[in-house]
Amino acid sequence: MLSVNFAHMISRDFISKLLIWRIKHIKSPTFVIILSVVIGILAGLAAVVLKGTVHYIQYFLKSGFLPNYTYFLYPLIGIVLTVIISRYIFKEKLGHGITDIIYSISKKLSLVKQSKIYSRMITSAVTVGFGGSVGLEAPIVVTGSAIGSNVSRFMHMNYNHRTLLVGCGAAASISAIFNSPIAGVIFCFEVILTQITIKGFIPLLIASVSGSIVSLALSGEEILFSFDLKDTFKASDTPYYILLGIICGFISLYFTKMMYLIEHRIIKIRNYVGRGLLGGILLGIIIILLPPIYGEGYDTIKALLNSNESDILANNLFISDSNNLIVFGIFLAGIVLIKPIATALTIGSGGSGGIFAPSLFLGGITGYLSALTINNIAGSNMVSVSNFTLVGMCGVMSGVLHAPLTGIFLIAEITSGYTLFVPLMIVSAISFITISYYEEHSLYTKNLIERGDYNPYDKDKQVLSNIPLDKLIERDLLTIEPERKLKHLIKVVRKSKRNIYPVVSKDKILEGIIMLDDIREIMFDEEAQKITDIKSLMHSPPDTVNLNDSMHQVMRKFEKTGAWNLPVLSEGKYEGFLSKSTIFNAYRNNLKRKKYA
Repeated sequence: MLSVNFAHMISRDFISKLLIWRIKHIKSPTFVIILSVVIGILAGLAAVVLKGTVHYIQYFLKSGFLPNYTYFLYPLIGIVLTVIISRYIFKEKLGHGITDIIYSISKKLSLVKQSKIYSRMITSAVTVGFGGSVGLEAPIVVTGSAIGSNVSRFMHMNYNHRTLLVGCGAAASISAIFNSPIAGVIFCFEVILTQITIKGFIPLLIASVSGSIVSLALSGEEILFSFDLKDTFKASDTPYYILLGIICGFISLYFTKMMYLIEHRIIKIRNYVGRGLLGGILLGIIIILLPPIYGEGYDTIKALLNSNESDILANNLFISDSNNLIVFGIFLAGIVLIKPIATALTIGSGGSGGIFAPSLFLGGITGYLSALTINNIAGSNMVSVSNFTLVGMCGVMSGVLHAPLTGIFLIAEITSGYTLFVPLMIVSAISFITISYYEEHSLYTKNLIERGDYNPYDKDKQVLSNIPLDKLIERDLLTIEPERKLKHLIKVVRKSKRNIYPVVSKDKILEGIIMLDDIREIMFDEEAQKITDIKSLMHSPPDTVNLNDSMHQVMRKFEKTGAWNLPVLSEGKYEGFLSKSTIFNAYRNNLKRKKYA
């Protein structure tokens, strides 16, 4: 025991000396760049390990040691195992991982739990490896972000640098898993860090490139998804791409709405294992009917791109002829309608994964179906099926994630060129505009913004949202019961250092308030002291603050009433008062804390 403590002291002393040496010899901007390389390499390694693990699990399950008809049970096993691992071993709530990272940046000073470096890798490997209808991208982004947060915390970096390095981990993760360094950086700009300076661009780019190099070095060309373009873009196809953009926008909206609907219903089941069983069983039934929904779905997209439609029907029990275009088209349309439900069941029932891959999968089939329909109506190969499949992937992903630039550059990079850049821009922009008309926020941010936990474009609101309301309540105001007389209030005035006197019943119900100015003229009149009821002196406050109000709502009440002090209620009962000056002090302290934390 003594030797362990001695070793710990030596280690801590060495780290302290290292940090002091760093401060003396390496400026913070330079050190951030060095750390971005380290974080990029670690995130790249994590992506390679996760991809390799999932592919090994899938290969093992498909190796034939069990009959083929049992494959629909795998997602059930995977979800239940994930629930057990996450709830009873890691003791974590999963859900949408990228939402958790955004919340950590907004509300937790960019501090991400150390356990998330490995917990999301393990749980997503089990979920996706066993055929859960989700993707690996969100879990690996959580892993990369956790690496960035904990490395920067270990090196005693402040909040701004820590946030930037969280973004470096996220960018490197996307870059490594798709071999798309530019898309990784842009994803970070659009989704993770909505406010970034030009200085922050360099570390993000370096981390992203580092992650991509590690992935290429260890995995070669066996990246998650890639395709070499066969057809060029024709300007005459522009009207069809505009139509595809609108379709992708509405498919994105459908995906988003179904995710909300199914997730909110299934999470009402309080028993975690029971919820996992139900979600796994329903997902298994869906997979029996529509086998391509099994897993991430990239094999299906590759089959469509390479005109191997028969491969999609390999495990189908009901349809085997892909030459019947009407039946095959109905089959694919069924996948488009059911895929969001399968994804929501996987995540909502306790599985670990993200919506990145499902949105690409859905977009690919949408683009393929659109091209198939146009060509059949025209009676010829009017448009390129492979191009529409790829551009459809961009369109739906741009709409679902509310990240149009990420969609454009991701497809451009995985196709190794910018031949489709114009149609990608058209479809991405129109899809984003279409869904934004009906749904202002993405799946990642909607709940956070509605709760007041995230304000991406207003720094003041974001700082205010980080101030805990309950810790600002002033409880030193002396109260008086409404049945009392003025003479009793005079005694309270003598003891009080405040000029506000809440009138509170025995049940802690706020009946009204009395200001010192309200009694100034009669407070020394002995006759008035004896006969004047407190009820006749009190009046209603200009407004009240609920303990569950967001700080944004609180400030709106102060602005509307012009008051400097408002009473706080919790479930209708009096808690204390909130002062505007106290909020301003907390705001200044929070700014300082973020600067030096």
